[in-house]
Amino acid sequence: MFRVPLLVALALIVAFAGGIASALWALKATVGFGSIAIGPWVAFPEAQTVTADPYAKAHRARAGELLYGGAEGLMFTAATDDSGARLSAACSYDISGITPPARFWTLYATTSDGATLRPGPEVPSAINSWTVLRGADSRFVIHASPAAQPGNWLAIRHMGNFQLVLTLLDTPTAGSSGLIDLAMPKIVKTGCGDA
Repeated sequence: MFRVPLLVALALIVAFAGGIASALWALKATVGFGSIAIGPWVAFPEAQTVTADPYAKAHRARAGELLYGGAEGLMFTAATDDSGARLSAACSYDISGITPPARFWTLYATTSDGATLRPGPEVPSAINSWTVLRGADSRFVIHASPAAQPGNWLAIRHMGNFQLVLTLLDTPTAGSSGLIDLAMPKIVKTGCGDA
């Protein structure tokens, strides 16, 4: 008597669970289409706009992030260094060079899942264009390391892999078709552990 309704209920539970699981997997698998890679830095220029594809819109809605206008901002992420090795929190890295033109930029670290790393109130967890120390030629070197470093230090207190997020705000780069010719900061591993 209850066999048919039980089988229907079981089928509906499996269908809904499978659909939700596949949607979450698809949102984690990609930010959207049309990525631009410049060395280890990857950006999705269309994901920042209202003309983004459905995957990008769903990804941003799930993350609760604000949409930028076409020339308002562009977010680059780097999960590897310049040699192609994954960024590991057990290692130290130098992020050096210049950024593309922007009125303001920020650099911070996140987990591989995109959660912002918060090493503590006493250590620097982000650097921006107003606080970075520069050389005479406007170049900078930022030391991303678990141990304190002189100069520009970005504290990485985490276990496992991480990624860097560079956000350019009020930049002509976001609306430019010449993104591939941009000069982005280099990410070079300087040592691991106590070395």
